[in-house]
Amino acid sequence: MLPENIIFVAVFLNLIGQLLYIKSITKGHAKPNLVSWSIWMLAPFIAVFFQLKAGAGLSVLPVFMAGFGPLIIITAALITKNALWKINSFDLICGVFSLTALLLYILTHNLGISIFFAILSDALAFIPTFVKSWKYPESESVAGYSWCVISNTIGLLIIKDWSFTIYSFGVYLVVFNIAEVIILYRNKIFKKPISS
Repeated sequence: MLPENIIFVAVFLNLIGQLLYIKSITKGHAKPNLVSWSIWMLAPFIAVFFQLKAGAGLSVLPVFMAGFGPLIIITAALITKNALWKINSFDLICGVFSLTALLLYILTHNLGISIFFAILSDALAFIPTFVKSWKYPESESVAGYSWCVISNTIGLLIIKDWSFTIYSFGVYLVVFNIAEVIILYRNKIFKKPISS
């Protein structure tokens, strides 16, 4: 277990990732999917509330940053011309299911079940970005996702009470952000050898 104060390093690293993502938006490369990023802003903020209620300490800071980062990314995309990804019906369907899970998360009075619905909501919001990244990897920036992995891993390493309500959202964020990084780098990772 790492000392709790190291969490401020994790928060700083996450912020670097978000700022690099914003830089990619302003240069015309990254085009965030508004459905995904809006849910990613809401779900972590609500998760932080429930984790604090469950007794979590500074380990919630990376989860808070997982909500704050999308807030500043959405803001940057809205003020940058042509920076948002065009939303389609599949994105909206994922968004409706995600918001339904988020509503269930808020209305559930059991902390464990609430956290489960928060994760489900956030994961459903990931689907449009996974699909977009698979088809158009040039429309994304790996920076925000890779730094989120590092930040949340540090957050997990300072947890004292390993109960589901405290560690689950952080583990989910690590796993799904690793998946996004792999999708964005899949052509480099799984490059076929050149035959002679």
